[in-house]
Amino acid sequence: MPPVNETPHQVPFREAVMVWLRVAMLSFGGPAGQIAVMHRILVEEKKWIGERRFLHALNYCMMLPGPEAQQLAIYIGWLMHRTRGGLVAGCLFVLPGFIAILALSYLYATLGNVGLVEGLFFGLKAAVLAVVLNAVVRIGKRALRNRIMLGLAAAAFVAIFFFDIAFPLIILSAALLGYWGGKRGMAAFQVGGGHGDGNAPGLSDRDSLLGEGLPAHARPNRRWSLRISATFLLLWLTPVALLLITLGGENVFSQIATFFSKMAVVTFGGAYAVLGYVTQEAVQNYGWLAPGEMLDGLGMAETTPGPLIQVVQFVGFMGAFREATGLDPMLAATLAAVLTTWVTFVPCFLWIFLGAPYVERLRDNRALTAALSAITAAVVGVILNLAIWFGLHVIFAEVEERHALGARLLIPQLGTLDPLALLLAAGAMVAIFHFKVGMLKVLGSCALLGVLASLVLF
Repeated sequence: MPPVNETPHQVPFREAVMVWLRVAMLSFGGPAGQIAVMHRILVEEKKWIGERRFLHALNYCMMLPGPEAQQLAIYIGWLMHRTRGGLVAGCLFVLPGFIAILALSYLYATLGNVGLVEGLFFGLKAAVLAVVLNAVVRIGKRALRNRIMLGLAAAAFVAIFFFDIAFPLIILSAALLGYWGGKRGMAAFQVGGGHGDGNAPGLSDRDSLLGEGLPAHARPNRRWSLRISATFLLLWLTPVALLLITLGGENVFSQIATFFSKMAVVTFGGAYAVLGYVTQEAVQNYGWLAPGEMLDGLGMAETTPGPLIQVVQFVGFMGAFREATGLDPMLAATLAAVLTTWVTFVPCFLWIFLGAPYVERLRDNRALTAALSAITAAVVGVILNLAIWFGLHVIFAEVEERHALGARLLIPQLGTLDPLALLLAAGAMVAIFHFKVGMLKVLGSCALLGVLASLVLF
């Protein structure tokens, strides 16, 4: 176990609050961009934390359900300034995106049938498809460095795309296989993990302000762990229980609370990996959204700061807006957005505050690293499934789903091909892959072209 470090790091809490606010406002570009921002500011610029410790915390967060970037912020905030530091870092990471998506949701709900708004989101859909494909390539280059990792990714894709195997089962199987390989010392599983740039300049733990020792407050304490766990379990589940008791299980608010609470437990592997699961349930099971509307929501999340999984706020908003009973639709939608955000992100604090003191003791664990590598490989296959699903629904107006011999097949109707959507998506891919244009510029350009197309064609 690392030695206990009783020496304070001398970073004022007020300064930390301003830094976390800065991180939150710059957190665009999905988990890869968000983690890169934190690495640049916290490791390279502020020198609060060393490279090895940063990656160790990231590895733990990647093995948890929920958004790893926000959980990483909570983890480092907790290391620096105890519980209040984690609370501030985690809340600020979500707040800007919540406000921005809520404003865009109001616009979407009130003006969604106006040609200009339709054109805006039409263009965003095409750009989002290119962004998701870029995520497949970006993560794949780091994760699929040998045949075993390639095989894991391929198996995960086949399992979820053709046979509709549950995502948590895929991730659990990959983790167990990786852990087994790590315990046996198989080099194929020791390929590293995380979304950060492996070529980024590092900082030794010894030279960071936090130091390489274990902070006094980070020592495992069973009494503190039980108290903090009980507190966050009550904060998370009390609203869910009250809604079920007072409104019943069929009410839209009860459904939102229970569904997104379940999602908070099973959504491993980051936002891209779980959006297919969320989309399937929200569109096919509950009927809150149409497939194209889910892409609209993802476009909102891509163009605003904060976690990509914040798109679930839009899902809850639209579900309550359309199914509100006895409330003004906009009021119901606003309450649902708050509820969705609450049950999605409160568990993140529970996972970090409960597990981080114990994980700090495991900075050199080859089996843990191997399990992470296997999970990352499987996530590549799952994201590829998401990219194909999105692509078919962007480019074709109608996609038929068939089941044959236990497999699920998505068959596009050729007569419903949208040439303009295909052209925009192809242009976005060329801009991102060939010319290396930034994501925000591509999203903005496609949105503008969509608006112009709506003015000319409609």
